[in-house]
Amino acid sequence: MISVEARLAKLVLKGDQQAFADIVDMYQDKLYHMAYRMLYNRQEAEDVVQDTFLRVYRNLDRYDDSMKFSTWIYRIATNLCIDRLRRRKATYSLDAESSEHEGLDGYSMLPSDNRTPESETLLSETQRIIHQAIATLPAKYKSVMVLRYLQDMSLQEISDVLDMPVTTIKTRVHRGREFLRKRLEHKL
Repeated sequence: MISVEARLAKLVLKGDQQAFADIVDMYQDKLYHMAYRMLYNRQEAEDVVQDTFLRVYRNLDRYDDSMKFSTWIYRIATNLCIDRLRRRKATYSLDAESSEHEGLDGYSMLPSDNRTPESETLLSETQRIIHQAIATLPAKYKSVMVLRYLQDMSLQEISDVLDMPVTTIKTRVHRGREFLRKRLEHKL
């Protein structure tokens, strides 16, 4: 049975603009939340979502409908986030091996542009500490942890999205949890 997204993709390829608008409606919020949790920057998350849909539109003819559409679109968005994290880290990074700056890089110390009194009140202290710890994860662990724990994807789904073996995903989840445990043991 063909998925709703695959049917919409075929309609888009035939020139149906409303079908593409339906795809955007289905995924816009989900992709934004995933991108925001990886980048912790509203503008960059919005840019990633826009870039994702641009790439989806341009490459829809290459979509293999034997693969889940959600896997394909999440792979595009996740890779765009990872690219941004790599560029950001290269531009602003501190010495990651330095014991006094362990786990920190320049972007994690930049003031956030998206804090409001309302959002601060909504997040409990514990949630904020955990989100800050996730923000300090290296990109290869952050993407896996966000997809696993904040997007509730299975290990197999993450494997499909990131195009990596499940064993690699398991290792990165384990190492990401260890990294977080060390970061949080004195804070919680």
